[in-house]
Formats: sequence, structure tokens, C-alpha cells
Amino acid sequence: MSSKPSPSIIVFDVNETLLDIDTLAPLFARLFGDDKILREWFAQLVLYSQTMTLSGLYTSFGELGVGALQMTADIHQVTLTDDDINEFKQRMADMPAHPDAIPALTKLRTAGFRLVTLTNSASNASNTPLEKAGLNGFFEQSFSVETVEKFKPAPETYQMVAEEMSVAMSDLCLVACHLWDTIGAQAAGCQGAFVKRPYNALLPAAKVPTPGFMAADLVTLAEQIIDSSK
Repeated sequence: MSSKPSPSIIVFDVNETLLDIDTLAPLFARLFGDDKILREWFAQLVLYSQTMTLSGLYTSFGELGVGALQMTADIHQVTLTDDDINEFKQRMADMPAHPDAIPALTKLRTAGFRLVTLTNSASNASNTPLEKAGLNGFFEQSFSVETVEKFKPAPETYQMVAEEMSVAMSDLCLVACHLWDTIGAQAAGCQGAFVKRPYNALLPAAKVPTPGFMAADLVTLAEQIIDSSK
């Protein structure tokens, strides 16, 4: 439990935290004969998005996602077709919400917290993945890193949210299942809330910030955040 004052705005990561990327697994099973290659692809995507930011470069997350898929295919000597790429893009656009997302968001909103999202993905004018998943209505605003052309965990991404919402950094709490995201948020002055989804864990090393809130599911995490405000 966090010893800091309760945050007023809860900032949600989107991909894997709210939306279930495991729905891409059947495609990876078909292409590579192993659905766990999904995790290899995702690790490459995160690695190279952060590399682009550290190098002062920017390409949209969607383009990097396709590129990382082709890189993974090249590594495994798999030939991708246009149909494979199109199926990948469609599955990325249609990821469903995790079962705990709506109950957790409902609890937080009922308790009076302001909710926004911050994603590495590019913004869409309409029919967004959040809308398709039935989550868009919970959020006051949805932020994309494309505005600052830097990927999380660059401090500018979190600072953008604070500036746009006209609050101090400490008023924000970043909810994510990726520790690299909570580390970045906490280093920038936000609070951190970590949901321990499969394939994600804490990093036991010196000077790694420990999230103020931690739970195995979003509902329990939401309850912790609500309790901190009492």
C-alpha cells in the first residue's frame, strides 16, 4: 500500500493491461508452430520502440509492430504473406478487454477517480480498440505517445498527461502490467500501480522503484487505490 496521498487521476496503460494480447496467440501458433513466440515478438516490439526513443527517432507503434513481426519471422525462417500481415493487424485492432477491466474501472469511477489512458499505440479518430472492447466510455481522455513522438517510459509521455490534465505529476497513478512502465512513471514523479498479469513480474534489483499498489488482478488493485483515499 502506498504511503503517498491518494492520486486523483488514474492513468491506464492499454495493451495487455486492459486489452488481452493473448488473443493474438492463434496467429503465432499457426505461423510459428508455437503460440509462445507471441511473447518473443512483443519483447522485440518493446525493445525497439524504446531503442527508437533513445536514438531520437520515431515510427508509429503499429509500424514497429509489423516490423517486429517480420523480424521474428526472419529469425525463425518463416515467410509471411500479405494475408498474414492483414490478419495480424485485424487481431491487434480487435483485442478484447480482460474480464477484470470493466469491474475495476466501474469501481474506480464510482469512487470518484478521474480515469484516462496512455498508450504507445497511435490514436484513432473512431472505432478504436478501446471502443471495440467496450471500455472507451470509462475514460475522460485517451492519450497517445505520438503527441510527443517518444515511447514510454520516456518521462515526456507521463509529463504530457499531467500538463494536459493540469495536475501535478504526483496526482497521477499509472496502472500497468509492465514494470518498465511503472518504473518510468515513478521516476517521472507519478505513483505506480502494478497488476501482475502472466509473463510479467517484479524486478528485484537495486534502485528499481517498487509500485505503491500491487495485485494479481485489476479489481483488487482498484480496491487498494480506493482504500488509500479513505
